[in-house]
Amino acid sequence: MLNCSAGRCLWTAICIVLAVEIVFGSRLVAQSNAANPLAREIFRELIEIPTTAADGTAKAAQAIVKRLIAAGFAAEDAQILGPDPRTPFVVARYRGTDPAAKPILFMAHMDVVPARREDWSVDPWVLLEREGWFYGRGTSDNKTGVTSIVANLVRLKGEAWRPRRDLIVLLTGDEETTAAGLEWLLAERRALVDAELAVNTDSGGVIVRNSKPVIFTVQASEKVYADYRLEVTDVGGHSSLARADNPIYTLAAALQRFAAHQFPLNVTDVARAFFERSALVESGQLAADMRAVAQPSPDAAAVARLSGNPFYNARLRTTCVATQVEAGHAPNALPQMARANINCRILPGEPPADIEATIRRLAGDRVKVTVTQPPEPSPASPVSPAILGRFEKLAAAQWANVPVAPTMEAGATDGAHTRRAGIPTYGVSGLTQDPDDVRAHGKDERVSISGFHQAVDFWYRLIKAFGE
Repeated sequence: MLNCSAGRCLWTAICIVLAVEIVFGSRLVAQSNAANPLAREIFRELIEIPTTAADGTAKAAQAIVKRLIAAGFAAEDAQILGPDPRTPFVVARYRGTDPAAKPILFMAHMDVVPARREDWSVDPWVLLEREGWFYGRGTSDNKTGVTSIVANLVRLKGEAWRPRRDLIVLLTGDEETTAAGLEWLLAERRALVDAELAVNTDSGGVIVRNSKPVIFTVQASEKVYADYRLEVTDVGGHSSLARADNPIYTLAAALQRFAAHQFPLNVTDVARAFFERSALVESGQLAADMRAVAQPSPDAAAVARLSGNPFYNARLRTTCVATQVEAGHAPNALPQMARANINCRILPGEPPADIEATIRRLAGDRVKVTVTQPPEPSPASPVSPAILGRFEKLAAAQWANVPVAPTMEAGATDGAHTRRAGIPTYGVSGLTQDPDDVRAHGKDERVSISGFHQAVDFWYRLIKAFGE
């Protein structure tokens, strides 16, 4: 017991607490910064290696494998392979002490969508630090994920850490295009990546609102990707002889029907859990709407309000949207062709045939519909208390009092293929994300500098936790 007055005792206690926090906090900062210079170096290297479909991923794969081998991985445990030498992927194995324990698979993708310098305010192929942000193509999708895995493999090797089970790393090269390499790997070389479960850096993470973390999401399912081509053809003619049955007008009328159409509400189990947990950290009308939508009979007014937000709407229903249009062949000629692409993201469990029937109905009799990218359904991964509990423990260590909720990815990831192959897959990027400022695939893609380092630190702890 301290021998002092009440006031002096209180002040002494506060000083002791502050001293402990300073010492402990400095240790955490030192531990974090010990890894972050390496992570930033790897991040810069990867951002400045273009990995679009036109560039391929061979150079990035070689750079990654070079680092892994230098860190102590055997050549057979850091391989570059795949059916297409232009878009190879990396498979690495961190050997554990118990060969009987089934491995855990960690995933990311090296490839990115194209970016033109003239479209950006900065050079997309140079890592730029500005006002608390890292700018560059792939910063959020998905080279932070690649860096989080690679930098921590190197760090853990340097610490001479040994997991109990084997840890497998899969860095794919064609996630943004065909994913043919992953399909080949799962079909032809399954033993290289067979695992108890997979954790994917390409989804999930911390949703922030007004720069404050509000919920930590774990992706357990994703929508089914599909593309449909709408096409109208005609003999054309001289533009001075205008006709009402112009292919452009016919296609435009069909696109207007698509713009006005809303697919039916379908609150999946994952979406219901997401809204229930999100309501705990939201307030006012938004929280009330989330609770109402999570009920067995959702309130129509609440559904309408949430549907006005693209982020929430994508979790409530299938969506189909026009993404490309082309028409005509000369400025002084009637068009002989008008064509559009309709991209659909179908809710898991909804019959693709029903979606196609709706598309054909909306297109109308004069529009030819062709399925250019058939939907390939992928099941949701089970969200058990044990699984969520593992992520809750990891999240709580870094984002206190932030609830963890399962979520469905509105886009598409490599996780669809591993789930379809029978490997439960969970998307956990560790990145902070503002749903009102999503720049992946867009202009001036960026991640916050602090968020990047937090993600790298989170994956350090995740790898160790899942290696037990």
